[in-house]
Amino acid sequence: MADKIQLLDSITDATASTAGQIVVSGSHGGFYPAAVASGAGARAVLFNDAGIGLEQAGVAGVLALADIGMAAAGVDCQSCEIGSAADTLENGVISVVNTVAKTLGIMAGMPVATAISLLETAPMPQGKLPPHPEARQSVQIGRVSVELLDSASLVGPQDSGKIVITGSHGGLIGGNPARAIKAPVRIAVFNDAGFGKGNIGISRLPALDVRDIAAVTVSCQSARIGDAKSALGTGVISALNTAAQAQGAEIDTPLAAWLAML
Repeated sequence: MADKIQLLDSITDATASTAGQIVVSGSHGGFYPAAVASGAGARAVLFNDAGIGLEQAGVAGVLALADIGMAAAGVDCQSCEIGSAADTLENGVISVVNTVAKTLGIMAGMPVATAISLLETAPMPQGKLPPHPEARQSVQIGRVSVELLDSASLVGPQDSGKIVITGSHGGLIGGNPARAIKAPVRIAVFNDAGFGKGNIGISRLPALDVRDIAAVTVSCQSARIGDAKSALGTGVISALNTAAQAQGAEIDTPLAAWLAML
């Protein structure tokens, strides 16, 4: 069955080879990652629960996949590193299970390795989730222009020098500093995904300090992961790097209030 399991540190790394596979993903389990897994034709998928967070945004996609008959589960962010499929497989513990996965005997508290063996009998989904369009929107906060991107995967050269609020988790994907962000932005904002094992959910911040990029996370309990508008609207700073501190950022400050001061 090993050839039917695919490890993806980010679900956005899915390719044509993902079709029919049981996917262990390091991504959070929100709506967009679920739609990507569905669109790629995965048979079943495991996501990090990202602290579950505001309005259960960290596992909203896990639950929604039951609507198309796909078995899916969230993995406790304290048991394994978000952004690492290998650590998820080796050390992860199931925290949230959708109704299809429940019929296979998967339950909260179960090691991921055990859940994988049960997913061998998972049915192929009966359809696909509708594409979940990620927002890219420019907004003005006082004299400051801000880019809202629901996923850091949307960051590109056009965002160089800009303030970018993403809905993505603040963990290094696969532990790779090169994937901290894809352009030399002025300020980068992420969701802390519940901090997680070894504070992995904020590990992009020191990596961006090395590149002289100010970066903060907002608490997953204050803003929906995967939703940049939510981060701007209700997000509260939970962690920051030295470069952000030099620009006046402070923990427990509303993100919008800090940006308005710039």
